[in-house]
Amino acid sequence: MTTRTAREISETYFAAWEAGDFETLRGLLAEDVDFVGTLGTASGAEEALNGLRRLGQVLERIEVHGRVAEGDDVITWFDLHTSVADPTTTANWTHVENGRIARIRVTFDPRGLLAGFDR
Repeated sequence: MTTRTAREISETYFAAWEAGDFETLRGLLAEDVDFVGTLGTASGAEEALNGLRRLGQVLERIEVHGRVAEGDDVITWFDLHTSVADPTTTANWTHVENGRIARIRVTFDPRGLLAGFDR
């Protein structure tokens, strides 16, 4: 059995989310994953997956500009392209434990997305 690095897990996470492959995403998340982001929080894999699905409804593509990995931690810097707003520059930190994503923290300026959702 090959063990994937945190970087590889992060790359798979973003590729699956962009493709709308929620089955793969679910397999990457720890049961007790903890998500804290600009637009909300989620506790547990199902709640986190539901949030990814909701934003996935307007997601057009993810343009990764950089990814830095150190041990079990990965920071991905990207532009989130959606159908409701101009690209949103975003920083995402993931922490991997036992081969699954255990914690996610996301930050970005939400004003464009919020205005787009209000339209």
